[in-house]
Amino acid sequence: MITPATGLRRHPLLVWAWRLLRLHFVGVAFGALLFCLSLTPSLLPRDWMFQGLIGGINAAIGYALGVAVAAVVDRLVLRNAAWWPPSPALLWALKAVVVIVAPLACVLMLIPAAAWQRQVSALMDLPGPTTAGYLRTLLVAAAVAAALVAAARVILDAIKLVARMLIRRWRLHSEVAMFIGTAIVVVLLVALFNGVLVRGFFVGANAMFEPRNSATDPGVTQPHIPQRSGSPASLVDWDSLGRQGRNFVAGGPHVDELSRLNGAPAREPIRVYAGLHSADDDTERMALLIGELERTGAAERQLLVIVPTTGTGWVNPMAADALEMMYNGDTALVAVQYSYLPSWISFLGDEQKSLAAGRMLIETVRSWWSRLPAGHRPKLALYGESLGALAGQGAFSWLPEITDSGFDAVLWVGPPNASRLWHELLARRDPGTPAEQPRYDNGRTVRFSTAADPAAIAATAAPPWPGTRVLFLQHPSDPVVWWSPDLLFSEPDWLAEPPGADRTASMRWYPIVTFWQVAFDITNGEAAPPRHGHNYGDGVLDGWVAVLAPEGWSAADTERLRAALHDDAVMAVP
Repeated sequence: MITPATGLRRHPLLVWAWRLLRLHFVGVAFGALLFCLSLTPSLLPRDWMFQGLIGGINAAIGYALGVAVAAVVDRLVLRNAAWWPPSPALLWALKAVVVIVAPLACVLMLIPAAAWQRQVSALMDLPGPTTAGYLRTLLVAAAVAAALVAAARVILDAIKLVARMLIRRWRLHSEVAMFIGTAIVVVLLVALFNGVLVRGFFVGANAMFEPRNSATDPGVTQPHIPQRSGSPASLVDWDSLGRQGRNFVAGGPHVDELSRLNGAPAREPIRVYAGLHSADDDTERMALLIGELERTGAAERQLLVIVPTTGTGWVNPMAADALEMMYNGDTALVAVQYSYLPSWISFLGDEQKSLAAGRMLIETVRSWWSRLPAGHRPKLALYGESLGALAGQGAFSWLPEITDSGFDAVLWVGPPNASRLWHELLARRDPGTPAEQPRYDNGRTVRFSTAADPAAIAATAAPPWPGTRVLFLQHPSDPVVWWSPDLLFSEPDWLAEPPGADRTASMRWYPIVTFWQVAFDITNGEAAPPRHGHNYGDGVLDGWVAVLAPEGWSAADTERLRAALHDDAVMAVP
């Protein structure tokens, strides 16, 4: 009779496959611990599927950590201990406890986890998950962890195979052979990852998103007013603007709408834009922008705003519309596209490209503005949101460069944690002020606020605030602002401090775990309700009022524009 065990012995591949599924009991204990910690709340609500992905990754990391700790303890402590190993019965009992307690703890931990998610959801006026539905998290986490552990074991087997070949061929010591084998496999994996997988990912991303860049959204048509790039009178061809560029120049309020809204004769707003395909290189695109500024008469407007874009070339329509409504159309907005990939791909693939694009745009337009006759220049402002905020900061090494450049106002919304100027200001904030709403140099030039409450922004902008005004809007719940590789092994100041308005007090920092929690929060940041996460909603209107309100502006004017924005604005997705 052939037993299952006999069959397995006769099929080495089945033996190897079965071994991939066998688990180390110390690894199981550590994996269960990190899974349970991953269920604790973070910045944004998580559904069971996302939580399963986070939990599976953390469980796999915990399993690897447990196996490593067990190996080190065995080598340094237990190997020479007289009392080790214990009796087979005791060892079996210990393993049985782990096998029973670990999954039981994971299941029981899902009960408070669902309650925590309801707590986070309530802060954002969202319905939370049911406890029963949240139990599905465990199934997803188990599948993800199993796949990762199996992949790691395949890599380890490859290292052992190379080591055995080295021992047979060169008679190397086993530890030397393992070291060399590890180095060879790691180098091959890195080369595969960087040379094939990463390159293939970006080739695939380009193939996926370039057609979207060439498409035109339903209802978007070529403008025929000369004040817009892409019009028949423009130096920039309509078809070259890209999807987001066409949305930008075709959207927004027009002169008749502005006149009715403000009860006074308005001007047609100027929107200048150059797409990736508008010229062959960056220098030619900059020349097109300057030509468009001169053609449209931007020098004669009350306000000129430079807008570094996100990865796709997106400009927040709420921000653009709000400013044009405030100034009754006496404005000129200028932007340029440097990529057609979403911001997170642009950031991962080429952060320096966004910084260089922002720097070139700002330097080119500011240089043109500075050559206009003194006393007859428009006010100069700078706006950037998300990756656009990072790109805009790339033009300045330190804060005085902004004031020395002649800017009247700067509004940066949801700056990524990698934004150098923002990071330096945060690190040097006034003692005793929190990271989520810091104060720098007593607010003389730069100030920080959340967009959760218009009154909070108004209080931040309270006078005196002479000279150049620089305002950062940053939600306590925005993962784009707070995610950093440092979360892996060090607790940030913002988590050690009392939480802001829309961050739960139940959130805690745990090594490795919090890094993955906040990283996954980024993917949901824009889907958060307005004024939470990475969705700043009409908070940009309050930001503009804080830094650039026209003479005689009142709170009633702000609310009048807010109502108009919600009636007319079409919020695009970057």
